[in-house]
Amino acid sequence: MKNLRLLNGLLVLALTTLIFSCQQQETNPTNPNAITDEIKAQFKSLGFDPSDIKYVNQTNTLTNETQEGYILEQDMFISKANLAEMLASDTKTGLNGEQYRTRNLVQRLPRTIRVVGYTGNSGTISVPRAEDADNNIDGRASVGALSSRMRTGLQWAINNYNALNTGLTFQLSFRNSLSGGDIYVLQEFNGELGGIAQFPSGGNPGRIVRLFSGMNGLSNNANEHVATHEIGHTLGFRHTDFFNRTISCGEGGNEGQSSAGAIHIPGTGTTNNASGFDSNSIMLACFSRNTQGEFSAQDRRALEFLY
Repeated sequence: MKNLRLLNGLLVLALTTLIFSCQQQETNPTNPNAITDEIKAQFKSLGFDPSDIKYVNQTNTLTNETQEGYILEQDMFISKANLAEMLASDTKTGLNGEQYRTRNLVQRLPRTIRVVGYTGNSGTISVPRAEDADNNIDGRASVGALSSRMRTGLQWAINNYNALNTGLTFQLSFRNSLSGGDIYVLQEFNGELGGIAQFPSGGNPGRIVRLFSGMNGLSNNANEHVATHEIGHTLGFRHTDFFNRTISCGEGGNEGQSSAGAIHIPGTGTTNNASGFDSNSIMLACFSRNTQGEFSAQDRRALEFLY
């Protein structure tokens, strides 16, 4: 259990991180769960590499619930139920650029996602590493109300998502309390550009988004970009260039799969290098000050495939 607390009683939020233990069981040809050529073909059609696939039972140590499924690419768990859902999805076509998602996604579609833009008093929250989409170090953050420019950017970001053909409807409100929402958006007073967000957990979107105070010196479009990007993380999107941050940032390397996973989204290509790359993706690790804050065609394709 990880707690986020706003001092002086301003904020108390409890976040639970589900920790899974994986017990691998090798199959044999007489086992009904044996890996068949058909199963491998199904995963390949979804953009996975099934060359090292294994059947496993995965147990949630908190609930003792066991799921049957498969381990692929060394550390990627796909349950039998998730496989069936992906195979039943209406796959979109087109192979340019590539987008990636975490293992956990928002579930129980269609549904309304309530987004709260915080307008209350300042305080401090804890920042647990395991909850951060960008894998920040543990620590504390000074947070408070969104600025006028951030509020405009957040509204435009919500408009971006509601313009998509998905099973998600986003409902935005601005209030001085952190209640009645699924996603809470606050300003972090660190003077930096960008933001940070949490990945989905338990079938729900990531709960906290922090927009950095340096964004107040940039345009409404730039604030729209960052808000749209961070909400993308709450829905389970990894950085489009997670495998090589130098593509958009000019420095850094491979972020790695991490515990969240980095699963290719079918219909968005599979080229893990700068050649033919979706340089317009809103999910790139770094952004330009002159950004227009809009989804690329591949971003829209990825979101509409998943949701």
